[in-house]
Amino acid sequence: MSESAELNLEITSDPGELAQVREAIRKWAIVQQWSDTEVADIVLAADEALSNVIRHGYDGEPGHPIEIHVRALADDRVGSGLEIVVRDYGKQVPLDQICGRDLDDIRPGGLGVHIIHSVMSEVKYEHAPGGGMRLVMRKYRASTSASPDARPEEP
Repeated sequence: MSESAELNLEITSDPGELAQVREAIRKWAIVQQWSDTEVADIVLAADEALSNVIRHGYDGEPGHPIEIHVRALADDRVGSGLEIVVRDYGKQVPLDQICGRDLDDIRPGGLGVHIIHSVMSEVKYEHAPGGGMRLVMRKYRASTSASPDARPEEP
């Protein structure tokens, strides 16, 4: 793993800034030796989370702060992984109202929360001290035996 086991970014609630965040997280995850599929999932989850902050936390209004902290994890119980924390200063919403729309409701949009939960190992929304929300997403590496990228050892 790289010496740089953390990535800290500060952006504003401007959708135009999301491309640079996606690229920074993608590069960081590659250096941390995540598989191509896992990198895609990690970047997708971060992008969905940030899009939701911009759309719902700040009602699409640009110029508001968003902090993104990414770090490598080492957990004796579940193995190595990563944690992404997204902190905004927008609206606080009741935690039980953070959910995707019904999957039977076929129409564009509204699937970000479902996507985040499907590609990350753990997802936790919190009210942040001083206002806004804090989202903690964790992803743990798949065990070698279960990994689709795993190759059998040479005899």
